[in-house]
Amino acid sequence: MRFLDRERTALAKLLPDLDAGLREVPLMELERPRSPGIELFRAGGGPGLLVPESHQGKGATALDALRVQRAIGARSPSLAVATTMHHFSMATLVGLGDGNSGDGLEWMLIEGVAAGNRIVASGFAEGRPGTGILDPTMTARVTPDGVRISGVKRPCSLARSMDLLTASVMVPREDGQGEELAVALVPADSEGLTVSDFWSSSFLAGAESEQVTLTDVVVPPELLVRTAAPAGQQLDDLQTAGLVWFQMLMTGSYLGAASAVVERVLLNEKIPEHERVRLLVETEGAMAAAEGIARRVDEGGPDESTLVDALFVRYTVQDTIARVVPRAVELLGGLNFMTSDEIGHLAACAHGLALHPPSRARMTGPLADYLADRPLSIA
Repeated sequence: MRFLDRERTALAKLLPDLDAGLREVPLMELERPRSPGIELFRAGGGPGLLVPESHQGKGATALDALRVQRAIGARSPSLAVATTMHHFSMATLVGLGDGNSGDGLEWMLIEGVAAGNRIVASGFAEGRPGTGILDPTMTARVTPDGVRISGVKRPCSLARSMDLLTASVMVPREDGQGEELAVALVPADSEGLTVSDFWSSSFLAGAESEQVTLTDVVVPPELLVRTAAPAGQQLDDLQTAGLVWFQMLMTGSYLGAASAVVERVLLNEKIPEHERVRLLVETEGAMAAAEGIARRVDEGGPDESTLVDALFVRYTVQDTIARVVPRAVELLGGLNFMTSDEIGHLAACAHGLALHPPSRARMTGPLADYLADRPLSIA
């Protein structure tokens, strides 16, 4: 089996038209602002990737999704990173649906996303140190016409293409006994929702990571998913699962960007075999570790130990990318680097995994505590 065959086979099976569409567009066009990649993802049925087939989705397993993200990352790192945020939102909503026996409002919303190929951006707190992914990032007040939400999310991937934005808020319980956590789905065309420039770097510009501002945006009750979790009580299992999905899919996406550089080396027969095999071994070893996490997710609900191992794998893959990509660039030679922006762009993008939360430096203490048999905390 050739390099990336498994990943491209998974992509072709689940989203048959996407890879062909991406191949027809030059890499640097896919990576620019206003990239056509996100609309290709929408047209190919990508929004429903993690939605069960019984709810009009593609029914992808975690292993499928990991392979799909690597395949996409090898075509367009920006698209892989951006769509990981959509899948992260959908995995959280599916988790909420599973927690309510699969017959509630959550599933109606999930099915609507899959059936309508709607893009969902994440307003969750995955980028804020010291917070759980569902800790409220925005304020909410109840009015006769619905819940009014205000706040800012930056950077927010998919900001200019999103149909919906997910946001966590605290709202009064329907029985009047205190407050509970809720997830709001905010339509992108809501009055009071604005998108402004934030991402000024040319790298990953196609991910549309801009600032989204909500100013007194009305969210009707049918777009508010209540969790029944009181104020101050964390949804431990759901947050753990969400973080596992986030780490796993981001790892696959950036490994895809690195794989795009490695693939160029493997196809160059002028480069010595031992150099090509060395890169192959390191890159596929990193993917095998990530696949181990995906298989654990598929075998059962991800627990705290799965999250810890997902972090171990993510940091290991960061180190692998840091070794493999510079070596691949060196082997390709200066002419390749000087005559095209592609190699330099892919190399720079591949190192972006280290920039996502939680950073290894911030997790050193919490992981040391965990290894000393104390509860895990996310810094």
